Amino acid sequence: MIDILNFKICSKQEANQFNPISLAFIGDAVYELYVRSYILNKKGKLSAHKLHIKAINFVKAKAQSDIMLTLEELLNEEEVAVYKRGRNAKCHSVPKNADVRDYRVATGFECLMGYLYITNQRERLVELLEKSISIREE
Repeated sequence: MIDILNFKICSKQEANQFNPISLAFIGDAVYELYVRSYILNKKGKLSAHKLHIKAINFVKAKAQSDIMLTLEELLNEEEVAVYKRGRNAKCHSVPKNADVRDYRVATGFECLMGYLYITNQRERLVELLEKSISIREE
């Protein structure tokens, strides 16, 4: 069994060997879990369907793209490089309800979240996750 809170930590060099889509894969899960936890904590008395609808407003490609465009100015050089690797990665499909540009920016956002997670940069990850929530809540 894998303990998601104690995932095998990779060095930055090892993490840079991952395909950016793989980093986005794990980053998507990290972000979604954070958003769901936030919503449940804040609005827990809602039905599961209503909680899901609230979560969609944070995790859809357009929302992540909007968040990333604000976050980008707060990133250091290393984080910008990771984000751009994800944004520029070849995706074989784009959801029908997402704009290609938004989807690519959202993939970069998820790639960065995955990178911070697997390199155990927890403080920075939480800082950016919290900022992401506050951007979306505004």
